[in-house]
Amino acid sequence: MNLFDAKISLILIICIFLTSCNSVKHLKEKDYLLTKNAITLDGKKVSDRKLHDLLYQKPNSKLLGVLPLRLHMYNLGKQNPDSIFDIWLHKKLKREKRLAALLSQKQVEKLRDHYIGFNKWKQKIGQAPTIIDEVKVKRSKERLSKYFKNLGWFNAITNYTVDETGEKRAAITYNITRKTPYVLDSISYDFKSEAVDSLFQISKENSFIKQGEQYDLSNFENEKARLTIQFRNSGLYNFGQEYVRYQIDTNNTGNKAIVKYNIPNRSIRVSDTTLTIPFKVHTINKVNIYTDATFENRNKAISDSVSFEGYDLLSRSPLKFKPQALTDAVFIEPGKIFKDIDRTLTYNHINALRLFKYPTIRYDRDVLDTSGTGLIANVILSPRKKYSFTIDNDVSFSTIQQFGLGFGMTLMVRNIFKRAEILEISTRGSIGSSKDIKENKSNFFNISEVGANVSLSLPRMLFPINTQKIIPKYMSPFTRLSIGFSAQENIGLDKQTLNAVFNYEWHPSAQKTHLLDLINIQFVRNFNTRNYFNVFRNSFDQLNNVAIRTNYTFNNNEVETPRLEIPDEAQQFITDALGSNPQGLDFGLEDIKEIKSINERKNRLTENNLIVASNFSWIKDSKIGVLDKDFSKLRLKFEAAGNLISAISGIFNATEKANGSKEVFGVSFSQYLKTEVEYIRHWRLSIESVFAIRAFGGIAIPYGNSKSIPFIRSYFAGGANDNRGWQPFALGPGSSGGTSEFNEANFKLAFNAEYRYALFGSLKGALFIDAGNIWNVLDNVDDPAFVFSSLNDLKEIAIASGIGLRYDFGLVVLRFDIGFKTYDPSLPKGSRWFKDYNFKRAVKNIGINYPF
Repeated sequence: MNLFDAKISLILIICIFLTSCNSVKHLKEKDYLLTKNAITLDGKKVSDRKLHDLLYQKPNSKLLGVLPLRLHMYNLGKQNPDSIFDIWLHKKLKREKRLAALLSQKQVEKLRDHYIGFNKWKQKIGQAPTIIDEVKVKRSKERLSKYFKNLGWFNAITNYTVDETGEKRAAITYNITRKTPYVLDSISYDFKSEAVDSLFQISKENSFIKQGEQYDLSNFENEKARLTIQFRNSGLYNFGQEYVRYQIDTNNTGNKAIVKYNIPNRSIRVSDTTLTIPFKVHTINKVNIYTDATFENRNKAISDSVSFEGYDLLSRSPLKFKPQALTDAVFIEPGKIFKDIDRTLTYNHINALRLFKYPTIRYDRDVLDTSGTGLIANVILSPRKKYSFTIDNDVSFSTIQQFGLGFGMTLMVRNIFKRAEILEISTRGSIGSSKDIKENKSNFFNISEVGANVSLSLPRMLFPINTQKIIPKYMSPFTRLSIGFSAQENIGLDKQTLNAVFNYEWHPSAQKTHLLDLINIQFVRNFNTRNYFNVFRNSFDQLNNVAIRTNYTFNNNEVETPRLEIPDEAQQFITDALGSNPQGLDFGLEDIKEIKSINERKNRLTENNLIVASNFSWIKDSKIGVLDKDFSKLRLKFEAAGNLISAISGIFNATEKANGSKEVFGVSFSQYLKTEVEYIRHWRLSIESVFAIRAFGGIAIPYGNSKSIPFIRSYFAGGANDNRGWQPFALGPGSSGGTSEFNEANFKLAFNAEYRYALFGSLKGALFIDAGNIWNVLDNVDDPAFVFSSLNDLKEIAIASGIGLRYDFGLVVLRFDIGFKTYDPSLPKGSRWFKDYNFKRAVKNIGINYPF
């Protein structure tokens, strides 16, 4: 630890010591600060989070479990700032008059307001001391008692003790003795409606209430929900949870509970009389779809209508949709029984179309149906504008582009072919400044990029055969076609990229998503390959050092430190070294090996790429809404490239190069298999803290027409969303130490863990550990430092640790992290731990939103 780090640690220790005595300074004489809650269950201490969440009072939050930082911030705010300011202002007779003469009376009032506001702000972002409140303690005791009674311990005894732990500090211990639980005994049924009884018998075996099991109130609530869902999805339109009732007898039963279901007939009000009638199965007699129910059209009569497969589409203006476009999105079917799930599916599917605002579905009784069981479903739609235009811009920073300005425009055309399709045309441009551009007289903005993309989204599977049986419409299938182009100037090798994608998306359940790129084409063309050694300076320096070691005759040999001229002399030196060597230089085996490696990398990064791939992703995400802090996510992906174009290469008169690879249209196509797995898990430790982990593994194996993976499909390590102790592309491969500007490989492992906690208000803190690296596997790289050859190479996993700050703006989180190299595999063995663990060597990362 250097002197600077020691000073920081000393300051933190002093701060903790000085503030520890400040926690209770504002407490009244008989007040006690709650320092700890403890719960004992049958004499044993437990730390069950569910039990602690039941308590009405909790100790003040502590940073890292040690320092009550928010409490101290609250205490820094004056309790009565207005009175304190007035006392100070009038403490000296002429102070207010002198200040008014110096500043003006209005400024004195503003000074008062600022003083009051600043102290209130400190209390707002802080946390008031948790003072033990006997009323809340008793309510907590009662809530604990109720919790265990709901689990069958009807005779549970709950009490509490308050114990002083220091000056004006105390801890509370809640003691629960459960005794013998109650068990469900006989179960009987009293159903007044024949339809209810018949439906119950169908699913009786799925009941949550089972004889012989311990009483649990949640099972009775779950059974209510189960029956309601089943009955309302089986035609009982008027059924609700309030009709499911239980009679539970526990008097003199010997810790046994006798259960009786009771579902009465439906109650209806006729004038001043309440009648009961049996529940009946309702049928959807008719479905009306109102296609333009806007506020502007509210007083207009229906002027256009069409009937299609039993649906009536109604419009107050000329109908703008093909009937099937809307009927495919509606799951309520004429002639079928009422199902509540059909309404939910319809809402979900219509919202996914992005064509309408807040759809409404209303059921009305069919007055023409004499049985009284007929319903008319009305789907009321308010369309969005056909055309929408958005403009966005941003500012960016990176290791390549030190400053950049981006701008974009998107035109969206809804329902373009009257079948609920969406066409999006977007353009994108950026200008930036890069110190890597080697032009002394270049302008500040010396790099640029422009691009355009056209995409078409269809709410159905566009496929030659019917996929309804394997991907039914309740899975909300979508087909998307897109084509895009981008061009870069003065960025690396000035490349142009053409993309074309034909993919599908569908959702088998609320938690599962399937993505299939049937075909994904990417063509990358490098225009300025002669600039390679100006961009990849590390590779050039390595080559130049070999030239110096072998006494190469430089064109500028008269200077003190000769350098190969770029690009011609550098390329000629490579040709000489790997070819006939006309200069007769004495190359060692290591020299030849190093030059060969530099040349292979140069050829790979300067060659044009043609990638024709297909991939499938399977995603399971248990997250429910943006506020869910306890969830998991699993993503699996498999990709294959080059197989289709290899099979039909003869059609394109593919030519074969000297190295055996085939070219189509003058470009060698890539061929590889790639698979990835990623797992993310979040645990909510408390209301204000979360522990999150991520594990990632990916590998891409070249074969057939390829000896390596294209740069744009390779893996890199380091950066704000990866291993935060290293800059992007700076880590690995293996123990090589990142000898190139953009280090990449075809095998990656990454593991992250992060503890997130609240500081003040929207300001959050984090502690993290990142681990991972990249390696070469089964490709054209054979340097042992780069290659993963056995499990022993797991010792080359780099480890970083660090701290972070996040400011939560609501929809966006601004993130700042400082990562320290904790274990560096590029250092000699035995000297890899904590060698660069200091602020001077730390890596600062700025990011948007959480990294995982």
